[in-house]
Amino acid sequence: MNKIFIGADHRGFALKGEIVEYLKAQGYDVYDVGVKQLDPDDDFPKYARAAVLKLLAADYEDRAILLCSSGQGMCIAANRFKGIRATIIWDTTEARMARNDDDSNVLCLPARVLGSNRELWQDIIDTWLNTPFAAAARYIRRNHELDKLT
Repeated sequence: MNKIFIGADHRGFALKGEIVEYLKAQGYDVYDVGVKQLDPDDDFPKYARAAVLKLLAADYEDRAILLCSSGQGMCIAANRFKGIRATIIWDTTEARMARNDDDSNVLCLPARVLGSNRELWQDIIDTWLNTPFAAAARYIRRNHELDKLT
């Protein structure tokens, strides 16, 4: 994996800063697509779009992480784009399954739930980044089917 694109709205802003520092300390090449300054009136779709467009133009192995209060809005916005498999993750089991079975390329985190639990969000991110896609025929077929949906 070469790059991680990360974006958040105002509700994910503080946690995004912690995650950027953590990922950089782990040696990842992190690209912050915003929000760059706390703006209580911002809207999440533009940050999801910015991260996803960067990801779609990047290498297959690159990933994105998106944060908002629940993770739901970012996930909905990201999954509007063909080739994106965004998943909301709240524990390491889901992180493992999302990568292994679904080849998740966008991790959506609920800042409201995870913000105060540094150990948990680190474990989730580490699991998600380090779990390979199993590439079973049925998983590949399902991802192709997703890309054909309109």
